[in-house]
Amino acid sequence: MIAATPDGLHSVSETAAHPLYRQVYERFRGAIAEGTLKPGDRIPSARALAKEIGVARGTIEVAYSLLAAEGYIQARGQAGTIVSPNLQPVAHAAPAPKARPAEVQEDNWQRPAALMPFQMGLPALDAFPRKIWARLGARHLRAMQPPELAYPDPAGLLALRTATAAYLQVARGIQCSPMQVFITSGYHHTMQLIMQALFKPGDAVWVEDPGYPPTRALLAQAGMQSVPVRVDAEGLVVEAGIVLEPRARAAVVTPAHQSPLCLSLSLPRRQALLDWAERSSAWIVEDDYDGEYRYVGRPLPALKSLDRQGRVLYSGTFSKVLFPGLRLAYLVVPEEQAPRFDRLCRLLAGGAPALTQAILASFINEGHFGRHIQRMRRLYGERRNATAAALSAVLGNRLRIDPQPGGMHLVARLEGHHTDRALAARMLENGLYAHALSHWSAAPDARSGLLMSFTNIASAQQAQDLARRILPLM
Repeated sequence: MIAATPDGLHSVSETAAHPLYRQVYERFRGAIAEGTLKPGDRIPSARALAKEIGVARGTIEVAYSLLAAEGYIQARGQAGTIVSPNLQPVAHAAPAPKARPAEVQEDNWQRPAALMPFQMGLPALDAFPRKIWARLGARHLRAMQPPELAYPDPAGLLALRTATAAYLQVARGIQCSPMQVFITSGYHHTMQLIMQALFKPGDAVWVEDPGYPPTRALLAQAGMQSVPVRVDAEGLVVEAGIVLEPRARAAVVTPAHQSPLCLSLSLPRRQALLDWAERSSAWIVEDDYDGEYRYVGRPLPALKSLDRQGRVLYSGTFSKVLFPGLRLAYLVVPEEQAPRFDRLCRLLAGGAPALTQAILASFINEGHFGRHIQRMRRLYGERRNATAAALSAVLGNRLRIDPQPGGMHLVARLEGHHTDRALAARMLENGLYAHALSHWSAAPDARSGLLMSFTNIASAQQAQDLARRILPLM
């Protein structure tokens, strides 16, 4: 048990209609009735609470006496005072769910409280080198000095920006200085920085179709217009985008592994996209969310590596490569835009904890990051093959697994239009997680499919067992 205090106690006031002791009494009684304070919870002593909220100790003792007389609390001597163990909280009607943007409401975007089979957006959590991370964390904690306890740089810890720039130069072919790298808390934070720095309400932005629905939701929230541009075997069809909206302010693309189809943007399309951006003075946002994980040959160079006119903003993430609880990502901006983004970061006063950034910088600089990616590339190749084989063997011709060169999820095709939505809902009801592919498209004739991650499927046997759970749902 821990000592708990109801919300709102600091707002007790001598000018209120009820005396102070009555206000304290009602706060506690309400918190117990609503279940905020649960049977058996220990509450603060009268002395401690009086000091905390700035009232006389006698006021708290009167309120506690009244609560005890009515059976809400019990004094246990040196063990303190607790909420009576035999109380039951009053049941309240659940509040009506708040409306969400259509793009998010249409599909299963909420993250489950516990890891579910086939859950998207998660790396192999069982394979992360926790002992190495803990050792680095302990070392940084022991060496911490008072200046390091101050506010972190809103643009990111210089050590991490430097390590990220060096890694990108070697691994992704991106030439950039640390001052062009900005550390963010994730893709949403990255997009918010870009939109506030470069866009304005009413701007049109190309997005891939099918494409990542939260991108459309973020643009809509900022008052911008999403222009869905179809994707084929070579990636975004640039000519189609020009026909749909030639004056678009930007394009948001996933060149390494198109989200969600895992196709790669071909070199002619990359050049066409860069030419369009230069001619139109438009921006390209390159979301390279899992470009490290390619299983056929070496990872492709980033689109940013071909940018000679400073039109590409490169978005990457550590959360999907390492673990999402890290909440660290990065943005590389053209050199001439770096001062603008630096001013914006300082205005918004964000920034991730300096300790976490320092640990990650050491993780990169000491070679653990590169070795981890190499291990995961091999592991994901094995888990992808095992999961695809199990689904095909158990489910037969009910679905077809798309061949793909990389990525962290499978695309399982189904027959018909929008048949995937009901199946994804049934899977969720039965403890299995999948996204309906048709939800990722604005086209009325979007084909059906399931998006299913394999990263946390640890064995071929587990994959077969999970496939058998899907079979009766189809």
